[in-house]
Amino acid sequence: MYVLCSPCILHPELRTMGITKSSDLALFERAIARCKSFGIEMVPLPCPETLYLGPDRKPGTFLERLNTMAFASLMDTLELQVQDIIVKRGPPLCILGVNSSPACGVTSTYYGGEDQQPPKRTGRGVFLARFPDICAMDVATFARYRIYLAAPLFSTAERTYNAMLADLLKQHLFEVFLPQEAGDDTDTRMKREQVRIFSKNKSDLDHADFVVAVIDGADADSGTAWEMGYAYAHNKPVIAVRTDFRRAGMHEQVNLMLEESSKVVSSTIELLESVNSPLIGKRDV
Repeated sequence: MYVLCSPCILHPELRTMGITKSSDLALFERAIARCKSFGIEMVPLPCPETLYLGPDRKPGTFLERLNTMAFASLMDTLELQVQDIIVKRGPPLCILGVNSSPACGVTSTYYGGEDQQPPKRTGRGVFLARFPDICAMDVATFARYRIYLAAPLFSTAERTYNAMLADLLKQHLFEVFLPQEAGDDTDTRMKREQVRIFSKNKSDLDHADFVVAVIDGADADSGTAWEMGYAYAHNKPVIAVRTDFRRAGMHEQVNLMLEESSKVVSSTIELLESVNSPLIGKRDV
């Protein structure tokens, strides 16, 4: 399994001068960590901007500096090199790009202003646009892969369902924090163990990129509701899984506060789409 990736993810020094922030480097490192964790090889794309303008280039749009026959010819050559990689290796899992890049943007690119349009527009950069049949993911999306699975865990049925969801998410290249694995879950545990479990779960919540919460039942589990509220207060996306067909009201599937602070899904397919699984990439993200 491999991904094609914008070369600056592996080699940030290739980026345009002055645009790289510490937050960018953190995203690159986490994308690399995800690939290492799941045994995904990262195969860098050639960098048409560096090859054409050199490494010490200032920021600019495609129309300002790259809209030339020479650059188009260079991309023709590089496209053939990439197609040769795909022929030899088979299709990649996806292409990892870097949004805003004139060449390697995924959902946005600094193309340049024309016809009264702003310089930054939606769509792929000019190089990634040459591979329309391959799903592309922005590195910031791919770098978000740590999930905290909030759910009731007090019966065999609940614990089995939670483990099934966790296994599914792991198969889709996510790291999953599962609270039922945190320690003693009996009603006879000592106070010290309660404090330890609370601290462990809170730490896992703090490190998660998403919270996936199971909210089946007439009312959501109180612990799960707390974890959802904590995540929402810390600006973490919450995807709530509800397969229960009962409704709380005419316009509500479940408690209003939980529903309005999360994205409610009713199937595993919707769940995987909501967390942007790279294995079902049918659209650019």
